[in-house]
Amino acid sequence: SQLLLVARGWGRLGAMSRYSTEQRGRPNSPDYRLYFKNADGKYISPFHDIPLFAGSKEDKEIPAKRSKTTGSEVLFNMIVEVPRWTNAKMEIATEEPLNPIKHDVKKGKLRYVANIFPHKGYIWNYGALPQTWEDPNHTDNITGFCGDNDPIDVCEIGSKVRSSGEIVQVKVLGVLALVDEGETDWKIIAISADDPEAQKIHGKYFYIDDVKKHKPGYLEATVDWFQLYKVPDGKPENHFAFNGEFKNKDFAVEIIKSTHEHWKALLHKKVDGGTIKCTNILVSGSPFCCSEEDARSIVQSVRTFTFFDSFFLLMINWKRLFK
Repeated sequence: SQLLLVARGWGRLGAMSRYSTEQRGRPNSPDYRLYFKNADGKYISPFHDIPLFAGSKEDKEIPAKRSKTTGSEVLFNMIVEVPRWTNAKMEIATEEPLNPIKHDVKKGKLRYVANIFPHKGYIWNYGALPQTWEDPNHTDNITGFCGDNDPIDVCEIGSKVRSSGEIVQVKVLGVLALVDEGETDWKIIAISADDPEAQKIHGKYFYIDDVKKHKPGYLEATVDWFQLYKVPDGKPENHFAFNGEFKNKDFAVEIIKSTHEHWKALLHKKVDGGTIKCTNILVSGSPFCCSEEDARSIVQSVRTFTFFDSFFLLMINWKRLFK
């Protein structure tokens, strides 16, 4: 299964062709990890080493001086954590070296989002923008709340169901200002640049209006989902700045730039990142930069999922089936 994942990673076109993923640990378990490699075969941190701006060089341009565009549009790299229609809460492990994707755990149990009628799991491809950070010690002057200590989140609304660990080049359409348990948690709305529907969304400033036109009800469903998704866990409804109104592309890009600046301060030790792991191999001038050998040692210290694990799981499921 590990070789299959790597083969899939190299086989994709576009951004993912520059990266591959390597699985460690058993799927659907607390020890599952998905590590990233670049085109040179070096283990990297998706949080820190994949550039925010699509088409920029990985190791020298922070922020990028040259970015990939579609027409006049700057594109961003998105790391897919959760494929659309799935329920497992997969996330970048911000507190682990090299920040692999893992299955979120709470009180010893794997976390899954509930199906909230009429929705099934996550209703978009859900993930994050690399090289961004919502600083928990910085009070957002718009929402009045501090950041949630994570990379900024992305809801990709294209027609394809993506894979966990896939890198997608997206154009930003707008943003929703979620306040989640007293923390600022911006939700960027974006669409893959190669998606057939991306060309329909072309308004100069108000892409969000085009989303309403071509995907009626989708934005309303997004607000509904974020408002209610924690209620099945016994928590209160979330609320939003701007009464749940989506802000336009330009507003969203300014939010992204702001979180990128906070990330740069984090990686150059100008702010206290607390338990955030800043280990990287490509960020020039960062005191957290490690060698290729150190990065390899980090990954190799994590147990690999083997054929015998697969056989063991098969036997367990077989017994359950015929119990």
